[in-house]
Amino acid sequence: MALKDIKLGKTIDEIQEGDSLTVTEIIETRDVLLYLGLTNDDNPLYVQYDYSQETTYHKPLVPTVLLVGIITSNISKHLPGPGSHIVDLSIDLIEPIYHNITITFDFTVKRLDERREQVTIFVEGNTLDGERLVEAELIVATPQKLHFPDGDEE
Repeated sequence: MALKDIKLGKTIDEIQEGDSLTVTEIIETRDVLLYLGLTNDDNPLYVQYDYSQETTYHKPLVPTVLLVGIITSNISKHLPGPGSHIVDLSIDLIEPIYHNITITFDFTVKRLDERREQVTIFVEGNTLDGERLVEAELIVATPQKLHFPDGDEE
């Protein structure tokens, strides 16, 4: 694939405060098992029902990094999109998040830093009933405009 054929996301001059994206994800036990296998994470709180029943959570939890992965992959795929890079991230898990749950993630551009070519994106994750589970704030470097020798820009 030629460099000119790569589809990039929105550059800083193509994004406005208030731009948004809504994505609904179903996080199933198989997703948790895939994550655990890829990372070699064997925390019993994520998969062992006998253990988790004895904790204050009562059921296995979704690993935090799996949630971060869902959020960051949507930044990379959609807003701003391909070519963007996360430079800072904070996340607040408001409630425990259990397997086999559907979460709607709302992404909103809150600030633009044109000098640094970065945007601040706020993310809220809610159940279908509207219960807030997670909030995150990310600073994202937007895709850089590429300049080609023949004068074309991408």
